[in-house]
Amino acid sequence: MTHKHEDSFWGGIIKALGLVFGDIGTSPIYTLTIVFTLTRPTVANVYGILSLVFWTMTILVTVEYAWLAMSLGRKGQGGEIVLREILIKMLKQGRLLAFAGFLSFLGVSLLLGDGVITPAISILSAVEGLLLIPSLAGMKQSLLVLIAALIAFTLFFFQHRGTDKVARIFGPIMLLYFGSLLVSGLVSIAGMPGIVKAVSPHYAFEFFRQNGFAGYIVLSEVILCATGGEALYADMGHLGRKPIVRAWYFVFFALYLNYLGQGAFILGSGQTKNILFAMINHQAPLLYIPFLLLTIMATIIASQAIISGVFSIVYQGITTRLMPLMKVDYTSTHIQSQIYIGAVNWTLMTAVIFVMFFFQKSENLAAAYGMAVTGSMTITAIMMVMVYSHTMKKWKVPIVVVVGILDLIYFTSTFSKIPHGAYWSIILAAVPFVTIMVWTRGQKALYHALKPLDLETFMISYEQIFGKGRNIPGTGLFFVRGLDVIPPYLVHCVIRSNIIYERNVLISIVRTDEPFGVESVHTKEMGPGLEGFEIQAGYMEVIEIEKIIRAYGITEKVIFYGIEDIATTNPIWKFFALIKKLTPNFVQFNKLPAAKLQGVVTRVEM
Repeated sequence: MTHKHEDSFWGGIIKALGLVFGDIGTSPIYTLTIVFTLTRPTVANVYGILSLVFWTMTILVTVEYAWLAMSLGRKGQGGEIVLREILIKMLKQGRLLAFAGFLSFLGVSLLLGDGVITPAISILSAVEGLLLIPSLAGMKQSLLVLIAALIAFTLFFFQHRGTDKVARIFGPIMLLYFGSLLVSGLVSIAGMPGIVKAVSPHYAFEFFRQNGFAGYIVLSEVILCATGGEALYADMGHLGRKPIVRAWYFVFFALYLNYLGQGAFILGSGQTKNILFAMINHQAPLLYIPFLLLTIMATIIASQAIISGVFSIVYQGITTRLMPLMKVDYTSTHIQSQIYIGAVNWTLMTAVIFVMFFFQKSENLAAAYGMAVTGSMTITAIMMVMVYSHTMKKWKVPIVVVVGILDLIYFTSTFSKIPHGAYWSIILAAVPFVTIMVWTRGQKALYHALKPLDLETFMISYEQIFGKGRNIPGTGLFFVRGLDVIPPYLVHCVIRSNIIYERNVLISIVRTDEPFGVESVHTKEMGPGLEGFEIQAGYMEVIEIEKIIRAYGITEKVIFYGIEDIATTNPIWKFFALIKKLTPNFVQFNKLPAAKLQGVVTRVEM
């Protein structure tokens, strides 16, 4: 698999529009509509909200992600797992590193939880635009939810085929969509040019002065304009930093002019329901249905980007041993990030359709939205403070601290949503968080419970048995975690059962803290008839084990691997044992030939 991005200036920008900006790009469909269900649309309030939208997008997306976070990549990759990997190299060990690990687990879990709510609110809010078509104005909400659920089902159903072939049209569609937002905003502003004054922070401060604590609560809805901002950093590996940042400046301009246009429309018409759709319908009734279809396509593209992002996060989690192994299919021969994880796909689909039916309306869903995003932003800021304080760019620390404080203010404002549905953000994030915590702790506890043997002790018995000359013709492969530690199943095979081949190869796969790169180290003489083979691979690499070992002249007759049968009374370890039973083992994950495999069971007390 190659990982090269040789896009032109404009080609890179158009690709970024399709792959990265779908989520934040669909925010104008619902953000102001939801804000003005809480706030009266007076002139002062409209100007205050528009000022808050501008500064929220500027500070929490442009400064935090486009300028600060995106300068902290590893070989072009971004995201909270990458920040954790950077900190592992810097801190080596200690409490600060443990705290950074905990934060990254929490951040990843919040993003995965957000991956359920975002497609649901985006698709549902776009489908609700059907109500402004006169012949469909009386349509029941339950039918709208059903249409949204069918769109979501279709999207998830075709995931296994990959988006490689259709991804090339995503960019042009999103370019047309952002162009439509830009033009509609400008048309509306032309009727009330004074609305551009809302950029001034004076109006935001005035809004807080007049509304007090209620103004602080409104921040929990204003943040919806920045949801999807984290995708700039998380999706950096797909395209690189420059195309994403360039595209963001265009997106920012288009989005904010549209928000200003919506503000002018509110003040001119008093309309506060389905503001974007009502504005388009008012400006160009004949273009309303094409715009509605374009919007629905944009929400599908946004949802696709989120699903691909979730697959990438889970794959990073699997290869860095934070998450259990799952069956992974590669849907593209040349785009590294195009993967499909069936278990994640169907779980995500079930959750998305469930929240659609549970909340019924996009304005109800908005109550569950925002907490996960602001929590993730706050965690990113804390981790960036830790990274920058250990680099030569310490002058960035005060800037990140200010951004982090603002993240925290927005995050705490979403607590007011907990009784109204934000508890779903906590529930949805709790599932991956508990799984990560149980899996990482369980792996450590299992390793200690297995009592592996050191290589020197093993070699004493091995050499005696090999020296008897009753060895099986051919080559046996034995999978181990590290070449210096011998797992119990290997002791059982070789020392207790005398299963020794003429050529025995211990094979170890080590995931490095770099995203890409594969290196092999072949140790030919570990002992008589014993060789070591270590594959060092980046955590985003897809490795073909058989192809690699064939290049070194290793053709195995049989492949041995260990299976643990866990016996425990501890409910946490029982859950860990259940996860191990339900998920593929190491050899299934790496797609090794079934005919050559021999699993050796070891009973373990935990």
